[in-house]
Amino acid sequence: MKEKARWLTPEEQHAWRSFVRLQERLGGRLSRLMQAESNLSVADFTVLVNLTDVPEGRRRILDLARVLEWEKSRMSHHIARMVRRGMVVRDECAEDGRGAFVVITDAGRAAIEAAAPLHVEAVRELFLDHVTPAELRTLAQISERVVSKLDEDAS
Repeated sequence: MKEKARWLTPEEQHAWRSFVRLQERLGGRLSRLMQAESNLSVADFTVLVNLTDVPEGRRRILDLARVLEWEKSRMSHHIARMVRRGMVVRDECAEDGRGAFVVITDAGRAAIEAAAPLHVEAVRELFLDHVTPAELRTLAQISERVVSKLDEDAS
């Protein structure tokens, strides 16, 4: 038997909708700024950041999709576009014929190095300059708790 919906209280609904609106507006603004100033989409930037965060700048494509919470087809299409632009290459996995790696290229490294200062300044201007250190710590704690629970539930 299906459980009854646990409707949001007015306070919960206000907080949730405010959070969603923040994400949408912040994401949209950051996306437009990144595209205009660095010719990278937020998705490009996210992929490149994840590749520069690991030794040798290479990750299994499926692991990268899992980290980014992207569907396999979205990851595949996006990597194909980045390959055409010379930012990454696909490297087949010798141990597993079905697997492949995505590897950042010199052009990809140059793109992320040029975009990173623009990204940081945009994050400061659009978000960090408008919250207090205490609010920032609270946001980090909330985010870590929720992400931890999501990671638990994913397995």
